[in-house]
Amino acid sequence: RRELFAKFFALAPAGQDFFKQSTTRLHFIADKFVPMTLDMYRDPKRMVQDLSALGLRHVGYGVPTDLCGPFVTACVQVIRSLTEDDTAEE
Repeated sequence: RRELFAKFFALAPAGQDFFKQSTTRLHFIADKFVPMTLDMYRDPKRMVQDLSALGLRHVGYGVPTDLCGPFVTACVQVIRSLTEDDTAEE
């Protein structure tokens, strides 16, 4: 859980200005990204809709879109650290 935000804040320090929630809320957010990653393969059509809605909500919150790339990069780095299987990325 902590790894996600530690990596994200290292990649995009400005992101700290938009994640001022409690640790409990940050853990809730971090706990969502692994199941969402799996759902991208299980139900890609639904996930496109869900992620589009999530993106629109964040635009409404005034979160700069240039923070999306570093957040995704941090998520990918954390997922990669969960396995030693080189074929998992394929």
